[in-house]
Amino acid sequence: MTPVRVLFIGGVGRSGTTLLERVIAELPGVAGLGEVVHLWQRDLRDGERCGCGEPFLACPFWTAVGERAFGGWANVDVDRMLALAGAVDRTRHLARLATRPGPLAAPLREYLSAYERVYRAVVETTGAQVVVDSSKHASLAYCLAHAPGIDLRVLHVVRDSRGVAYSWTKHVERPESDGASEMARYSPSRTAVLWDAHNAAFSALGLRHRSVRVRRLTYEEFVADPVAAVRAVAAFAGVPSSAADLAFMGHDEVDLGVCHSAAGNPMRFRTGRLAVRRDDAWRTALPAGQRRLVSALTAPVLLAYGYPVARP
Repeated sequence: MTPVRVLFIGGVGRSGTTLLERVIAELPGVAGLGEVVHLWQRDLRDGERCGCGEPFLACPFWTAVGERAFGGWANVDVDRMLALAGAVDRTRHLARLATRPGPLAAPLREYLSAYERVYRAVVETTGAQVVVDSSKHASLAYCLAHAPGIDLRVLHVVRDSRGVAYSWTKHVERPESDGASEMARYSPSRTAVLWDAHNAAFSALGLRHRSVRVRRLTYEEFVADPVAAVRAVAAFAGVPSSAADLAFMGHDEVDLGVCHSAAGNPMRFRTGRLAVRRDDAWRTALPAGQRRLVSALTAPVLLAYGYPVARP
């Protein structure tokens, strides 16, 4: 059986990954799924909304996928999936997952079987050549690297740590939940530590040791020239990107249709013309002391990625 090609978008939240996935998914032959890592809890257990606005279990797209993958979502043991995630899909297992899973092998095979069935069902339902999973978690990418039925390609998206830190301090509502709620907020110092850890995991040789192709793209490169960035990502994913395929894009805006994102930033619910411009509000909105703290905590990795540390 031909492996399912999966473009996995990895990195730290608030780095522009949801917008990037939405844009890539507008290309012919590409199906964007949002953050599949949250499908088991937020969608199947909590009944949150798909990117199309419908409750997950009422969405025609996901209903068709569930039927093909499992004979219906009711046949998925959500408790078991969450237990498997807790057993294998953890940052502390990265070193083991980078080489041989050892005692994790059996639960890992079971865990990966569910993901492969979902991805393959999407391909069979839509006819897509590539599915995009913007789960971002390095641990899931390391898990997927062990799936023989998945042709995994990892797009590592990086944004200036100060911009990420500021974004995580903001209040952001979660419209996908029927109850009033907002996305989590983190202190700049905590975000800095997470930024270092997650980016280091994608920059390490673990995925390449598993023969996984990895490409890095910065948020700043993407917003500076969206067309060139998407064309490069499309080539990496192995999908066409002719001028006609990219007609929905302009130099600083895109025209987005309805998506079926399982989870992600609330902008997944937006459709129509959307401006693409660099958000550097952190330069003035993030207090100077916090900017200096984040710069100090992330300095080595910032320098490795070509970002200035002093006076950004």
